[in-house]
Amino acid sequence: MENELHNFIKVWILAIISLCYCFYIPSKLPKGIFKLISLTPIFIFFLYLPLTISTAHLVGITAFFLSWLANFKLLLFCFDQPPLSPPPSNLFHFISLASLPIKPKQKTASQNRSKPPQRSILFAIKVLILALLYHCYSYKQILNKNVVLAMYCVHIYIELELILALAATLARAMFGFEFEPQFNEPYLATSLQDFWGRRWNLVVTSILRPTVYYPIRRISTRLLGSRWASLPAIVVVFVVSGLMHELIFYYMTRVAPSWEVTWFFILHGVAVAAEVVVKNVVPEKMRLHPVVSGASALGFVAVTAVWLFLPQLVRNGVDEKNIGEYSKVTWFFILHGVAVAAEVVVKKVVPEKMRLHPVVSGASALGFVAVTAVWLFFPQLLRNGVDEKTIGEYCKLMDLLKGLLPF
Repeated sequence: MENELHNFIKVWILAIISLCYCFYIPSKLPKGIFKLISLTPIFIFFLYLPLTISTAHLVGITAFFLSWLANFKLLLFCFDQPPLSPPPSNLFHFISLASLPIKPKQKTASQNRSKPPQRSILFAIKVLILALLYHCYSYKQILNKNVVLAMYCVHIYIELELILALAATLARAMFGFEFEPQFNEPYLATSLQDFWGRRWNLVVTSILRPTVYYPIRRISTRLLGSRWASLPAIVVVFVVSGLMHELIFYYMTRVAPSWEVTWFFILHGVAVAAEVVVKNVVPEKMRLHPVVSGASALGFVAVTAVWLFLPQLVRNGVDEKNIGEYSKVTWFFILHGVAVAAEVVVKKVVPEKMRLHPVVSGASALGFVAVTAVWLFFPQLLRNGVDEKTIGEYCKLMDLLKGLLPF
Protein backbone atom coordinates (compact mmCIF):
# COMPACT_ATOMS: atom_id res chain seq x y z
CA MET A 1 0.00 0.00 0.00
CA GLU A 2 2.91 2.34 0.74
CA ASN A 3 4.24 1.95 -2.82
CA GLU A 4 0.74 2.59 -4.17
CA LEU A 5 0.51 5.86 -2.25
CA HIS A 6 3.92 6.88 -3.63
CA ASN A 7 2.72 6.07 -7.17
CA PHE A 8 -0.52 7.96 -6.57
CA ILE A 9 1.37 11.06 -5.38
CA LYS A 10 3.81 10.78 -8.31
CA VAL A 11 0.91 10.54 -10.80
CA TRP A 12 -0.71 13.68 -9.48
CA ILE A 13 2.57 15.61 -9.41
CA LEU A 14 3.04 14.71 -13.09
CA ALA A 15 -0.57 15.68 -13.81
CA ILE A 16 -0.06 19.09 -12.16
CA ILE A 17 3.14 19.66 -14.18
CA SER A 18 1.22 18.75 -17.35
CA LEU A 19 -1.56 21.21 -16.51
CA CYS A 20 1.06 23.93 -15.89
CA TYR A 21 2.19 23.35 -19.48
CA CYS A 22 -1.46 23.65 -20.64
CA PHE A 23 -1.83 26.94 -18.77
CA TYR A 24 1.36 28.60 -20.02
CA ILE A 25 1.71 27.38 -23.63
CA PRO A 26 -1.46 26.07 -25.36
CA SER A 27 -3.57 28.78 -23.70
CA LYS A 28 -1.63 31.36 -25.72
CA LEU A 29 -2.46 29.66 -29.04
CA PRO A 30 -5.57 30.45 -31.11
CA LYS A 31 -8.45 27.99 -30.83
CA GLY A 32 -8.62 25.14 -33.29
CA ILE A 33 -6.28 22.58 -34.79
CA PHE A 34 -2.95 24.02 -33.53
CA LYS A 35 -4.20 24.15 -29.95
CA LEU A 36 -5.54 20.60 -30.32
CA ILE A 37 -2.15 19.36 -31.61
CA SER A 38 -0.34 21.06 -28.72
CA LEU A 39 -2.59 19.27 -26.20
CA THR A 40 -2.59 15.83 -27.86
CA PRO A 41 0.47 14.60 -25.85
CA ILE A 42 -1.38 15.56 -22.64
CA PHE A 43 -4.47 13.59 -23.73
CA ILE A 44 -2.30 10.50 -24.30
CA PHE A 45 -0.34 11.04 -21.07
CA PHE A 46 -3.53 11.31 -18.99
CA LEU A 47 -4.74 8.04 -20.53
CA TYR A 48 -1.45 6.39 -19.51
CA LEU A 49 -1.15 7.65 -15.91
CA PRO A 50 -3.83 5.40 -14.31
CA LEU A 51 -1.94 2.33 -15.59
CA THR A 52 0.78 3.05 -13.01
CA ILE A 53 -1.66 2.46 -10.12
CA SER A 54 -3.39 -0.80 -9.19
CA THR A 55 -5.37 -0.01 -6.02
CA ALA A 56 -9.07 0.05 -6.98
CA HIS A 57 -10.01 3.27 -5.18
CA LEU A 58 -6.94 5.24 -6.26
CA VAL A 59 -6.97 4.10 -9.89
CA GLY A 60 -10.73 4.68 -10.14
CA ILE A 61 -10.44 8.25 -8.85
CA THR A 62 -7.41 9.01 -11.04
CA ALA A 63 -8.98 7.57 -14.20
CA PHE A 64 -12.24 9.44 -13.63
CA PHE A 65 -10.61 12.77 -12.78
CA LEU A 66 -7.80 12.74 -15.39
CA SER A 67 -8.53 10.28 -18.22
CA TRP A 68 -12.18 11.32 -18.50
CA LEU A 69 -13.01 14.71 -16.98
CA ALA A 70 -9.67 16.49 -17.44
CA ASN A 71 -9.27 15.23 -21.02
CA PHE A 72 -12.81 16.31 -21.96
CA LYS A 73 -12.32 19.73 -20.32
CA LEU A 74 -9.04 20.18 -22.22
CA LEU A 75 -10.82 19.16 -25.44
CA LEU A 76 -13.31 21.98 -24.85
CA PHE A 77 -10.36 24.23 -23.99
CA CYS A 78 -8.99 23.62 -27.52
CA PHE A 79 -12.05 25.42 -28.90
CA ASP A 80 -12.25 28.13 -26.22
CA GLN A 81 -15.23 26.55 -24.46
CA PRO A 82 -15.83 26.65 -20.67
CA PRO A 83 -15.04 25.67 -17.98
CA LEU A 84 -11.35 26.37 -18.76
CA SER A 85 -12.00 29.21 -21.23
CA PRO A 86 -11.41 32.00 -20.75
CA PRO A 87 -8.43 30.71 -18.71
CA PRO A 88 -8.49 31.75 -15.04
CA SER A 89 -5.84 34.34 -14.22
CA ASN A 90 -4.62 32.12 -11.39
CA LEU A 91 -2.64 28.96 -12.28
CA PHE A 92 -3.92 27.19 -9.16
CA HIS A 93 -7.53 27.86 -10.19
CA PHE A 94 -6.84 26.48 -13.67
CA ILE A 95 -5.28 23.27 -12.32
CA SER A 96 -8.15 22.73 -9.87
CA LEU A 97 -10.88 23.36 -12.44
CA ALA A 98 -9.16 21.03 -14.91
CA SER A 99 -8.39 18.13 -12.57
CA LEU A 100 -11.25 18.17 -10.03
CA PRO A 101 -14.90 17.25 -10.66
CA ILE A 102 -16.17 20.77 -10.03
CA LYS A 103 -18.18 23.37 -11.90
CA PRO A 104 -18.46 26.94 -10.53
CA LYS A 105 -22.03 27.92 -9.74
CA GLN A 106 -23.49 31.03 -11.34
CA LYS A 107 -24.50 33.43 -8.58
CA THR A 108 -28.17 34.36 -8.26
CA ALA A 109 -30.04 36.37 -5.69
CA SER A 110 -31.55 33.22 -4.15
CA GLN A 111 -28.08 31.78 -3.46
CA ASN A 112 -27.21 34.62 -1.11
CA ARG A 113 -29.71 33.36 1.44
CA SER A 114 -28.56 31.02 4.17
CA LYS A 115 -28.99 27.42 3.14
CA PRO A 116 -31.06 25.03 5.23
CA PRO A 117 -29.14 22.27 7.00
CA GLN A 118 -31.00 19.57 5.02
CA ARG A 119 -28.06 18.81 2.70
CA SER A 120 -25.65 18.44 5.64
CA ILE A 121 -28.08 16.12 7.43
CA LEU A 122 -28.43 13.98 4.29
CA PHE A 123 -24.63 13.89 3.94
CA ALA A 124 -24.28 12.59 7.51
CA ILE A 125 -27.03 9.99 6.96
CA LYS A 126 -25.32 8.73 3.79
CA VAL A 127 -22.00 8.36 5.62
CA LEU A 128 -23.74 6.33 8.32
CA ILE A 129 -25.43 4.15 5.67
CA LEU A 130 -22.02 3.53 4.07
CA ALA A 131 -20.58 2.53 7.44
CA LEU A 132 -23.56 0.19 7.98
CA LEU A 133 -23.02 -1.38 4.54
CA TYR A 134 -19.39 -2.15 5.36
CA HIS A 135 -20.51 -3.76 8.58
CA CYS A 136 -23.11 -5.86 6.69
CA TYR A 137 -20.43 -7.05 4.25
CA SER A 138 -19.01 -9.12 7.12
CA TYR A 139 -22.14 -11.31 6.88
CA LYS A 140 -22.39 -11.55 3.10
CA GLN A 141 -21.67 -15.29 3.16
CA ILE A 142 -25.13 -15.83 4.65
CA LEU A 143 -26.89 -13.18 2.53
CA ASN A 144 -28.56 -13.75 -0.81
CA LYS A 145 -26.34 -12.88 -3.78
CA ASN A 146 -28.86 -10.35 -5.14
CA VAL A 147 -29.08 -8.65 -1.74
CA VAL A 148 -25.28 -8.25 -1.73
CA LEU A 149 -25.40 -6.80 -5.28
CA ALA A 150 -28.14 -4.36 -4.22
CA MET A 151 -25.98 -3.31 -1.26
CA TYR A 152 -23.03 -2.80 -3.62
CA CYS A 153 -25.20 -0.60 -5.91
CA VAL A 154 -26.06 1.66 -2.95
CA HIS A 155 -22.40 1.54 -1.86
CA ILE A 156 -21.17 2.73 -5.29
CA TYR A 157 -23.66 5.61 -5.35
CA ILE A 158 -22.89 6.84 -1.83
CA GLU A 159 -19.13 6.43 -2.17
CA LEU A 160 -19.07 8.27 -5.51
CA GLU A 161 -21.20 11.10 -4.12
CA LEU A 162 -19.02 11.41 -0.99
CA ILE A 163 -15.76 11.45 -3.00
CA LEU A 164 -17.08 14.14 -5.36
CA ALA A 165 -18.57 16.15 -2.48
CA LEU A 166 -15.26 16.07 -0.59
CA ALA A 167 -13.40 17.24 -3.72
CA ALA A 168 -15.87 20.12 -4.10
CA THR A 169 -15.58 20.98 -0.39
CA LEU A 170 -11.79 21.13 -0.72
CA ALA A 171 -12.10 23.43 -3.75
CA ARG A 172 -14.70 25.58 -1.98
CA ALA A 173 -12.38 26.01 1.00
CA MET A 174 -9.52 27.06 -1.31
CA PHE A 175 -11.46 29.38 -3.64
CA GLY A 176 -14.20 30.70 -1.38
CA PHE A 177 -17.07 30.34 -3.87
CA GLU A 178 -19.82 27.81 -4.47
CA PHE A 179 -19.83 24.91 -6.94
CA GLU A 180 -22.66 23.07 -8.62
CA PRO A 181 -23.72 19.93 -6.69
CA GLN A 182 -22.44 16.65 -8.14
CA PHE A 183 -25.65 14.75 -7.36
CA ASN A 184 -29.21 15.90 -6.84
CA GLU A 185 -30.82 13.10 -4.83
CA PRO A 186 -31.16 10.59 -7.73
CA TYR A 187 -33.50 8.37 -5.69
CA LEU A 188 -36.15 11.13 -6.12
CA ALA A 189 -36.05 10.92 -9.95
CA THR A 190 -39.43 10.93 -11.71
CA SER A 191 -38.16 9.41 -14.99
CA LEU A 192 -35.02 8.11 -16.69
CA GLN A 193 -34.54 11.50 -18.35
CA ASP A 194 -34.77 13.18 -14.94
CA PHE A 195 -32.40 10.61 -13.40
CA TRP A 196 -29.61 10.90 -16.00
CA GLY A 197 -30.05 14.53 -17.04
CA ARG A 198 -30.78 16.35 -13.78
CA ARG A 199 -29.85 14.14 -10.84
CA TRP A 200 -27.04 11.61 -11.47
CA ASN A 201 -23.35 12.66 -11.64
CA LEU A 202 -24.10 16.18 -12.89
CA VAL A 203 -20.42 17.00 -13.47
CA VAL A 204 -20.24 14.34 -16.19
CA THR A 205 -23.57 15.55 -17.62
CA SER A 206 -22.25 19.12 -17.81
CA ILE A 207 -19.14 17.89 -19.70
CA LEU A 208 -20.92 15.52 -22.10
CA ARG A 209 -23.44 18.17 -23.19
CA PRO A 210 -20.94 20.54 -24.90
CA THR A 211 -18.51 17.82 -26.03
CA VAL A 212 -21.00 15.31 -27.48
CA TYR A 213 -24.68 16.25 -27.19
CA TYR A 214 -24.69 19.75 -28.72
CA PRO A 215 -22.45 18.91 -31.74
CA ILE A 216 -24.47 15.76 -32.59
CA ARG A 217 -27.74 17.64 -32.13
CA ARG A 218 -26.62 20.38 -34.54
CA ILE A 219 -25.81 17.73 -37.16
CA SER A 220 -29.04 15.77 -36.63
CA THR A 221 -31.14 18.97 -36.77
CA ARG A 222 -30.18 19.33 -40.45
CA LEU A 223 -31.18 15.70 -41.12
CA LEU A 224 -34.23 15.12 -38.89
CA GLY A 225 -35.51 18.57 -38.01
CA SER A 226 -35.57 20.24 -34.60
CA ARG A 227 -38.34 18.06 -33.10
CA TRP A 228 -36.44 14.75 -33.25
CA ALA A 229 -32.85 16.07 -33.38
CA SER A 230 -32.24 15.24 -29.72
CA LEU A 231 -32.81 11.48 -30.19
CA PRO A 232 -29.54 10.50 -31.94
CA ALA A 233 -27.68 12.98 -29.73
CA ILE A 234 -29.00 11.25 -26.58
CA VAL A 235 -27.99 7.79 -27.83
CA VAL A 236 -24.48 8.94 -28.84
CA VAL A 237 -23.97 10.58 -25.42
CA PHE A 238 -24.76 7.27 -23.72
CA VAL A 239 -22.47 5.36 -26.11
CA VAL A 240 -19.57 7.71 -25.25
CA SER A 241 -20.35 7.39 -21.55
CA GLY A 242 -20.36 3.60 -21.90
CA LEU A 243 -16.97 3.60 -23.63
CA MET A 244 -15.46 5.82 -20.94
CA HIS A 245 -16.83 3.51 -18.25
CA GLU A 246 -15.30 0.54 -20.10
CA LEU A 247 -11.96 2.38 -19.99
CA ILE A 248 -12.25 3.01 -16.25
CA PHE A 249 -13.25 -0.62 -15.67
CA TYR A 250 -10.19 -1.72 -17.65
CA TYR A 251 -7.94 0.41 -15.43
CA MET A 252 -9.54 -1.18 -12.35
CA THR A 253 -9.53 -4.80 -13.55
CA ARG A 254 -6.75 -4.90 -16.21
CA VAL A 255 -8.98 -7.34 -18.12
CA ALA A 256 -10.10 -6.92 -21.75
CA PRO A 257 -13.57 -5.31 -21.99
CA SER A 258 -16.59 -7.62 -22.10
CA TRP A 259 -18.72 -4.68 -23.40
CA GLU A 260 -21.49 -5.37 -20.89
CA VAL A 261 -21.08 -1.87 -19.46
CA THR A 262 -21.31 -0.30 -22.92
CA TRP A 263 -24.54 -2.22 -23.59
CA PHE A 264 -25.87 -1.00 -20.23
CA PHE A 265 -25.47 2.59 -21.39
CA ILE A 266 -26.70 1.91 -24.93
CA LEU A 267 -29.84 0.34 -23.44
CA HIS A 268 -30.38 3.38 -21.23
CA GLY A 269 -29.72 5.76 -24.13
CA VAL A 270 -32.39 4.02 -26.23
CA ALA A 271 -34.77 4.01 -23.24
CA VAL A 272 -34.27 7.75 -22.59
CA ALA A 273 -34.77 8.49 -26.32
CA ALA A 274 -37.98 6.41 -26.27
CA GLU A 275 -39.12 8.34 -23.19
CA VAL A 276 -38.55 11.64 -25.04
CA VAL A 277 -40.64 10.34 -27.98
CA VAL A 278 -43.48 9.36 -25.62
CA LYS A 279 -43.40 12.80 -23.96
CA ASN A 280 -43.60 14.46 -27.39
CA VAL A 281 -46.49 12.29 -28.56
CA VAL A 282 -48.59 11.49 -25.45
CA PRO A 283 -50.52 14.38 -23.80
CA GLU A 284 -49.42 15.21 -20.26
CA LYS A 285 -52.80 14.18 -18.79
CA MET A 286 -52.37 10.64 -20.13
CA ARG A 287 -48.88 10.06 -18.74
CA LEU A 288 -48.02 8.00 -15.66
CA HIS A 289 -48.05 9.68 -12.26
CA PRO A 290 -44.51 10.87 -11.30
CA VAL A 291 -44.44 8.46 -8.36
CA VAL A 292 -45.17 5.49 -10.65
CA SER A 293 -42.83 6.62 -13.44
CA GLY A 294 -40.09 7.40 -10.90
CA ALA A 295 -40.35 3.99 -9.24
CA SER A 296 -40.32 2.33 -12.69
CA ALA A 297 -37.21 4.30 -13.71
CA LEU A 298 -35.31 3.41 -10.53
CA GLY A 299 -36.36 -0.23 -10.88
CA PHE A 300 -35.11 -0.24 -14.47
CA VAL A 301 -31.76 1.26 -13.37
CA ALA A 302 -31.38 -1.30 -10.56
CA VAL A 303 -32.28 -4.36 -12.66
CA THR A 304 -30.08 -3.39 -15.62
CA ALA A 305 -27.20 -2.49 -13.27
CA VAL A 306 -27.31 -5.97 -11.70
CA TRP A 307 -27.64 -7.53 -15.16
CA LEU A 308 -25.02 -5.54 -17.14
CA PHE A 309 -23.11 -2.97 -15.03
CA LEU A 310 -21.91 -4.89 -11.96
CA PRO A 311 -21.01 -8.38 -13.32
CA GLN A 312 -17.68 -7.25 -14.77
CA LEU A 313 -16.64 -5.76 -11.42
CA VAL A 314 -17.83 -8.78 -9.42
CA ARG A 315 -16.31 -11.28 -11.87
CA ASN A 316 -12.87 -9.69 -11.49
CA GLY A 317 -13.09 -9.30 -7.72
CA VAL A 318 -13.15 -5.49 -7.73
CA ASP A 319 -15.94 -5.51 -5.14
CA GLU A 320 -13.86 -7.65 -2.79
CA LYS A 321 -10.77 -5.55 -3.45
CA ASN A 322 -12.75 -2.36 -2.92
CA ILE A 323 -14.09 -3.53 0.42
CA GLY A 324 -10.73 -4.91 1.55
CA GLU A 325 -8.93 -1.63 0.87
CA TYR A 326 -10.94 0.19 3.53
CA SER A 327 -8.84 0.55 6.64
CA LYS A 328 -9.07 2.45 9.90
CA VAL A 329 -7.59 5.47 8.11
CA THR A 330 -10.72 5.58 5.92
CA TRP A 331 -12.93 5.49 8.97
CA PHE A 332 -10.91 8.36 10.46
CA PHE A 333 -11.97 10.56 7.53
CA ILE A 334 -15.55 9.21 7.49
CA LEU A 335 -15.86 10.00 11.21
CA HIS A 336 -14.57 13.53 10.63
CA GLY A 337 -16.92 13.95 7.66
CA VAL A 338 -19.89 13.10 9.89
CA ALA A 339 -18.57 15.40 12.62
CA VAL A 340 -18.14 18.35 10.24
CA ALA A 341 -21.62 17.78 8.78
CA ALA A 342 -23.07 17.69 12.32
CA GLU A 343 -21.20 20.89 13.18
CA VAL A 344 -22.69 22.63 10.14
CA VAL A 345 -26.19 21.54 11.21
CA VAL A 346 -25.61 22.88 14.74
CA LYS A 347 -24.41 26.24 13.38
CA LYS A 348 -27.52 26.50 11.19
CA VAL A 349 -29.94 25.58 13.99
CA VAL A 350 -28.41 26.98 17.21
CA PRO A 351 -28.34 30.81 17.62
CA GLU A 352 -24.84 32.29 17.78
CA LYS A 353 -25.33 33.52 21.37
CA MET A 354 -25.97 29.97 22.57
CA ARG A 355 -22.87 28.42 20.98
CA LEU A 356 -19.65 27.49 22.77
CA HIS A 357 -16.94 30.11 23.18
CA PRO A 358 -14.37 29.87 20.31
CA VAL A 359 -11.63 28.91 22.78
CA VAL A 360 -13.70 26.01 24.14
CA SER A 361 -14.94 24.84 20.71
CA GLY A 362 -11.41 25.16 19.26
CA ALA A 363 -9.87 23.15 22.10
CA SER A 364 -12.60 20.50 21.70
CA ALA A 365 -11.98 20.30 17.94
CA LEU A 366 -8.22 19.91 18.38
CA GLY A 367 -8.75 17.31 21.09
CA PHE A 368 -11.14 15.38 18.82
CA VAL A 369 -8.57 15.44 15.99
CA ALA A 370 -5.77 14.29 18.33
CA VAL A 371 -7.76 11.45 19.95
CA THR A 372 -9.15 10.08 16.67
CA ALA A 373 -5.73 10.36 15.00
CA VAL A 374 -4.11 8.27 17.77
CA TRP A 375 -7.01 5.82 17.60
CA LEU A 376 -7.46 5.46 13.82
CA PHE A 377 -4.89 7.38 11.75
CA PHE A 378 -1.45 6.55 13.18
CA PRO A 379 -1.68 2.81 14.10
CA GLN A 380 -1.32 1.64 10.49
CA LEU A 381 1.77 3.84 9.99
CA LEU A 382 3.36 2.63 13.23
CA ARG A 383 2.55 -1.01 12.47
CA ASN A 384 4.37 -0.79 9.13
CA GLY A 385 7.37 1.16 10.46
CA VAL A 386 6.63 4.26 8.39
CA ASP A 387 7.45 6.51 11.36
CA GLU A 388 10.97 5.04 11.68
CA LYS A 389 11.51 5.27 7.93
CA THR A 390 10.35 8.92 7.82
CA ILE A 391 12.60 9.90 10.73
CA GLY A 392 15.56 8.14 9.08
CA GLU A 393 14.96 9.95 5.77
CA TYR A 394 14.64 13.27 7.61
CA CYS A 395 17.97 12.71 9.40
CA LYS A 396 19.66 11.90 6.06
CA LEU A 397 18.22 15.10 4.55
CA MET A 398 19.49 17.19 7.48
CA ASP A 399 22.96 15.64 7.17
CA LEU A 400 22.95 16.49 3.45
CA LEU A 401 21.96 20.10 4.14
CA LYS A 402 24.66 20.42 6.81
CA GLY A 403 27.24 19.22 4.26
CA LEU A 404 26.13 21.95 1.82
CA LEU A 405 26.33 24.78 4.36
CA PRO A 406 29.63 26.77 4.35
CA PHE A 407 29.77 27.01 8.15
